[in-house]
Amino acid sequence: MDKWTAALLTGVACIVGYLVVRVKKINSLRQAEEKIQRARNRRDKSLQRAEQAVLRYKQSHPTTDSALILKLSLSELTQQLKDGSLNPDNVLYSYMEKTLAVNQKLNCCTEILLESLDQLTTVGSNKDGLLYGVPVSIKENITFKDHYCSCGVVINLDQPAEKDSVLVQVLKKQGAIPFVRTNLAQALMSYDCSNPIYGQTVNPHNPQKTPGGSSGGEAALIGGGGSLLGIGTDLGGSIRLPSSFCGICGFKPTCLINFLEHFVQNICFMLATKLVSSSPGPMARDVDSLALCMQALLCDHMFSLDPTVPPLPFNMEIYRSSRPLRIGYLENDGYLQPSPSMVRGVREVKALLEQAGHTVRRHHTHVIDTVLNWALLDPSLKRQVFIHSLPKWFKKILSFLLKPVVRLNIILELLSDRAYVDYIQETIAHWRSCNIDVLLSPMIGPASRLLHADKVSTAVSCTMLYNLLKFPAGVVTVSTVTAKDEEELKHYKGCYQDSFDKSLKEAVTGGEGLPVAVQCVALPWQDELCLRFMKEVEQLVKESKK
Repeated sequence: MDKWTAALLTGVACIVGYLVVRVKKINSLRQAEEKIQRARNRRDKSLQRAEQAVLRYKQSHPTTDSALILKLSLSELTQQLKDGSLNPDNVLYSYMEKTLAVNQKLNCCTEILLESLDQLTTVGSNKDGLLYGVPVSIKENITFKDHYCSCGVVINLDQPAEKDSVLVQVLKKQGAIPFVRTNLAQALMSYDCSNPIYGQTVNPHNPQKTPGGSSGGEAALIGGGGSLLGIGTDLGGSIRLPSSFCGICGFKPTCLINFLEHFVQNICFMLATKLVSSSPGPMARDVDSLALCMQALLCDHMFSLDPTVPPLPFNMEIYRSSRPLRIGYLENDGYLQPSPSMVRGVREVKALLEQAGHTVRRHHTHVIDTVLNWALLDPSLKRQVFIHSLPKWFKKILSFLLKPVVRLNIILELLSDRAYVDYIQETIAHWRSCNIDVLLSPMIGPASRLLHADKVSTAVSCTMLYNLLKFPAGVVTVSTVTAKDEEELKHYKGCYQDSFDKSLKEAVTGGEGLPVAVQCVALPWQDELCLRFMKEVEQLVKESKK
């Protein structure tokens, strides 16, 4: 009887334990779902209130020519706002209406900032600001007072931000009006743009393609015409990738503002940031807009609020210089074999630069062997999180055995501090020995199919390298995918002919008509030179199409 009693009690205890764990899990999931629903309700409410506000404004201002306002470049818009031919009310409501329409198609916004309507009554006090009256969109992970900064992770929906980030404060001081927050990849760890809270954002040129990530909401909104200036963040290409995919311009500065100041303090998001530098940066329709934004941000107010930012005002003289450049160019970094459209983009721009009198020579970079390599997870992150969750000893063995057949080493290994410093110094020394000012390199593209980002995560090698090196880098759209590109893609094999290469081919297939971009790079703290190079590329491409 004692044995049977003990067995019975043990069985009952196991069942009770299982039920307790099960109930806790169910409660946890229910609480998460309730948080998600509240966040979605807040978003929907903000969209509805914005729509009502736009309707009221249009009824009381029937002569406002929104179509004309939306066609203006940032430089044209700021000029007309300064001279009074346009007022901030007309501009904000025009862009708010367009944003609402774009969001219905692309699901790129996490909320409309209704405070922007109140800011219209006070923005006149900042009329001398470089961005006076300009509506600006901002990525959801940049803190904004009284709003959640979730990064697409449910646990971060508990506590709204207590104050605006330095970046938002400086934008407002310069007269800008932040009016909408945009969607992003969960935990900023994917170059897709999806999370369990706000869902999947799609590409403005093809809804079957991703807009890129993690700043995909920004790129989609700007590419769709709903914003003319936005702020994204770049940890491994998170500004440059979506800018390339959506056909806009994007710039990762050397370093703009303390990274940790802008984001939720969660270790999940800080993965590898000890080595890989992240920075907020501008995204826009043209390079002049990027330069104006950098000029506005690098001001005394910024240097006062954040003493970690070097007090170096934007040097407009360098940006406007017309001296011939010494340009190195890459077609292949030895790790990622570019798609046919990527190679063609570089070659066409190289030819235009040579015709314009610049010196262009082939450049070789160091072999990239080791750069960088929760309750609810977005599908695009599951493979990465699984790999990161493997025991350290197992990852080391796996990396050794499979290198280079399967390129897990890029995400299984982290450079040691010493190797990291040496790599930067060696790269700068190599750059100087080649006597080049700037570098032209391929940019990942065209846009990948939805839900394929996790299969081709190694493709970020051509962008993450410059986060590691702390080099300023930006992208400029130069072409679109042609039928010939698609035909040549059928014969694509890649550098290693492994599963990653096959997945990349599959991901970018079907891209005819999608944007093709190139990447422009300069040495640290030569941000103006990098932007000047981007402007040169943009101008030459524009002239070649006339």
